[in-house]
Amino acid sequence: MQSDNLGKTILPISRMVFEGAGRPFRLDTRSVEMALGPRDALVAVTLATICGSDLHTYCGRRSTPSPAVLGHEGVGHVVQLGAERDPALLGKRVTWTLADSCGHCAACNEWTLPQKCERLFKYGHAAADERLGLNGCFASHLHLQDGTKIIPLPDVVTDAMAAPANCALATMVNVLDVLTDTHEEILIQGAGLLGIYGACLLQASGRRAHVVDPEPSRRELASIFGATATYATSASIPSQSIDAVIEVAGTPAVIAEGVRVLRPGGLYSLAGLVHPESSLELTGETFIRKCLTMIGLHNYAPAHLQRGIAFLEQHAAKYPWDRLVSSPHPLTALDAAFACAQDRRWARVAIAPGMTNASKLSP
Repeated sequence: MQSDNLGKTILPISRMVFEGAGRPFRLDTRSVEMALGPRDALVAVTLATICGSDLHTYCGRRSTPSPAVLGHEGVGHVVQLGAERDPALLGKRVTWTLADSCGHCAACNEWTLPQKCERLFKYGHAAADERLGLNGCFASHLHLQDGTKIIPLPDVVTDAMAAPANCALATMVNVLDVLTDTHEEILIQGAGLLGIYGACLLQASGRRAHVVDPEPSRRELASIFGATATYATSASIPSQSIDAVIEVAGTPAVIAEGVRVLRPGGLYSLAGLVHPESSLELTGETFIRKCLTMIGLHNYAPAHLQRGIAFLEQHAAKYPWDRLVSSPHPLTALDAAFACAQDRRWARVAIAPGMTNASKLSP
């Protein structure tokens, strides 16, 4: 950053711009005149990861304004602060909530659902010209506004551990909050990153996590991260033997099996069907006769992210977290990173904005 002779802060930035499904990302470099609000912050992004919702946008399954700067999972260092932000944050390595909330509407104050704020802003899901154009993590910098919770990271929590936490981990902390003491046998449908986090969180809480996924490599990873048992399908799970089902598979095809294995009075949590292709073929009678409860859970509140980071700190040495995230790609190799993400070898593929092509690590 530098200041001109009028005292304005000029910031050279780089970002990869998404211009529509099927089109390559475009590198945009420019100088931006910074004008932070009193509770804003500017973060230099050190690591970002490609979330499933980024892939949905990239492939045309999810509607997002374009041009846009995608990416909401990330870690960085605070390089500039508004006058009313805690000055102790300056220079800190941090993560942040993926959504910015107003703190004043009914969703924020009465319903305890800040992720459903009337004026919600989600990083990585906005037009490229909003918020100084620094509103997605696939860029050198991110402009955080006043309703975004910023959380310093403990030293034992690496960038790769923390980058996906502000989406998948925090969401799963929220999903598991609805469980009660009567929910001991839990079925997780899907062993993507949400399912992996679910397995280790359930293990830490003393519950039994049964994980279903058709891919052997994902089932193996779920076992390593705390699953009690894994299955290619739920056909071998006895009917009415499960207290709660957590859907993170992203396909409605799993719902009927989930209902079958639930005991009377069981709980069905839907968290993965966040796309239009999610119609459910169910009768009301199915739920009424078994006295089932179904709940939808989306994103999270700031407290869930704080608890997620605390969980990573407490269990930093227990699990092989490095098996979840690829070696980083340079920002300019974002198309290659998305190709890597599509082959599903890694739970998350990483991008390091400060890395050059010459220093690229093998994925």
